[in-house]
Amino acid sequence: MKTIDIIHDEHRALASVLQALRFIVDGIREGRMRPDFRLLSAMVDYITQVPEKVHHPKEDDYLFPKLRSRSQEAAELIDTLEEQHKDGYRMTNALLQALIHYQSVGAPGFAGFDELVQEYLDFNWKHLNLEERELLPLARRALGEDDWRELDAEFSANFDPYKGAAGEYAELFRKIVNLTPAPYGLGSAV
Repeated sequence: MKTIDIIHDEHRALASVLQALRFIVDGIREGRMRPDFRLLSAMVDYITQVPEKVHHPKEDDYLFPKLRSRSQEAAELIDTLEEQHKDGYRMTNALLQALIHYQSVGAPGFAGFDELVQEYLDFNWKHLNLEERELLPLARRALGEDDWRELDAEFSANFDPYKGAAGEYAELFRKIVNLTPAPYGLGSAV
């Protein structure tokens, strides 16, 4: 079940960026930090690129259809997750637009950006938990060895969530880690 390990790794990578984003936005709201738009842009870029272009398509194209064909119990859950993937795509686009607005107008743009960040974070935690607590256990029960072999072949073609298949996300993740202040990164206080 290499597929499940890959999904867990991708969730952990995303969760680390989401935790750091919450830390930074909370720090700005509370007046402990000044906005670092290079860091915020890198974070929004990561959550736009990695889940929406790499992680979700693997689930949508391979795991969900396989599980749907093996378990009637999975249908409603998969419908919900597929709809959440669509909602997440819309939310990341709105988040990107809010960040651009915040960067262009300064402090008056923070409230709108902050509101969308909080909404996105809450949404994403619920989505990740639904996959971790319901989807993956159901997949373990419903899928057989041949199913897992097929899925493992597809998901193994996936990438290291910290680097990318061809290293395309390595610099982006490194930038996030180096710019984010402790305890979530290696950067100095902003």
